Amino acid sequence: MSHVDSRHAPALPHGPIVEVLPDIFFVKGSRQWHFQDFHWQFSRNMTVVRDGRQLTLFNAVRLDDEGLAALDALGDVANVVQVGGLHGLDDAFYRDRYSASYWAQPGAGQEGVPADRQLVEGGDLPVADASLFVFKTTRVPEAIVHLQRHDGVLIACDALQNYLAPDEFFSGETAELMTKMGFFTRANVGPVWLQAAEPGADDFARLKELPFRHVFCGHGEPLIDTAREEYAATFGRIFGV
Repeated sequence: MSHVDSRHAPALPHGPIVEVLPDIFFVKGSRQWHFQDFHWQFSRNMTVVRDGRQLTLFNAVRLDDEGLAALDALGDVANVVQVGGLHGLDDAFYRDRYSASYWAQPGAGQEGVPADRQLVEGGDLPVADASLFVFKTTRVPEAIVHLQRHDGVLIACDALQNYLAPDEFFSGETAELMTKMGFFTRANVGPVWLQAAEPGADDFARLKELPFRHVFCGHGEPLIDTAREEYAATFGRIFGV
């Protein structure tokens, strides 16, 4: 299927697609961003969920030709989901390339790319055994997809992060700055997202009640097996819940 790359951001360096849990895949990519007179270069993640042959992409990261071939070998890209309002750079690329359905919250979505389906709490979702957690107090749209498989899986964007250390996709300057900003904290709430979204404690009191064991974030490493306990401690430390 043909697509016009001039409409899309180019593929940036990324790692391989890794199956972390059965039918849940993870790939770490990169982001370059000029903001407030500083050139940022850091990593970001895409999570892929497979139901049969159908693939759903969360926090889309454009892959190079080799990466796309590996993605195609997993199944058929049917859905692209924007979980957080501050992400979305590569959503249109996958929507155009695969004629995939684009899902986003009301008021979110990529500029100039209308959502095909809206993400609303209690509404339809593109993956099986899933529900949607929506932050109700934030200034920017943000949601988390809760999968009931594997003892509970959360797919988050910026609200939940798990940066352990700067990785190969960071520039030295960005790593130094983000260290000072407190990004490299296990089971963290995103520091910049906290400032931009200004979430209230009530959202995190609700979130900690969900049954889950694993978390896949838009930034950092997947947190497997101990995610609920570790994030509950973080919510208590930051929000007192």
